[in-house]
Amino acid sequence: MASRLFTPLAALLVLFLAIPPIYAIKFSLQPYRFPPNKCIWNSAHNNALVIVTANVGPGDNQRVDIEIIDSSPQKNVYLSKRDIKGETRLAITTHAEGEVGVCFKNHLGKDVSSEKAVTLKMARIIDLDVDIGAEAVDYNAIANQESLSGLETEMRKLEGLVKEIVDEMGYLKKREERFASTNVSTQQRVQNFAWFTILSLAALGVWQIMHLRSFFKRKYLID
Repeated sequence: MASRLFTPLAALLVLFLAIPPIYAIKFSLQPYRFPPNKCIWNSAHNNALVIVTANVGPGDNQRVDIEIIDSSPQKNVYLSKRDIKGETRLAITTHAEGEVGVCFKNHLGKDVSSEKAVTLKMARIIDLDVDIGAEAVDYNAIANQESLSGLETEMRKLEGLVKEIVDEMGYLKKREERFASTNVSTQQRVQNFAWFTILSLAALGVWQIMHLRSFFKRKYLID
């Protein structure tokens, strides 16, 4: 009886742990004449769907720009949009493993000085939601389009979660193989360096013996 109960409980626990998180953050963004990037980074796999929902609060003489990039060596820029207001919803598909950054810049209007902006404590409030993977898919829209029942919709969600688990396991396997290859390569280099050091010391010792013997012969200290 206990084993029968354990199986569904374990399955539910695995599914609960496998649900990808929804990243939500709310922050205040100050304006500058030459504003720096304020980036929020989240991990994402290759070919992952990412839905970014940014709700920008009101603010006079301020222009908020958004840009979505990644941390790959190519520094991919997925999209860039100027002067976003209110709720803005953006969707991208990643091209590389790594992290996806949602970056904001708050430009100060030309009619306002930097000192006045600091005095008035000017800022825009940004409410950001980032959905990645299965959580970014609108299953209600899919259900309406394909006339799916409630059970079929839930099965489609579970299918998406299982696919993410498989992709995660594949990524972890590739990373483990890469680490193992690096470990083997490092060990081989250390071993080669050790043999080189031993042979160099042996050659240096032989040279010193021959040099000393030649020196002593010149001084007639040995035959």
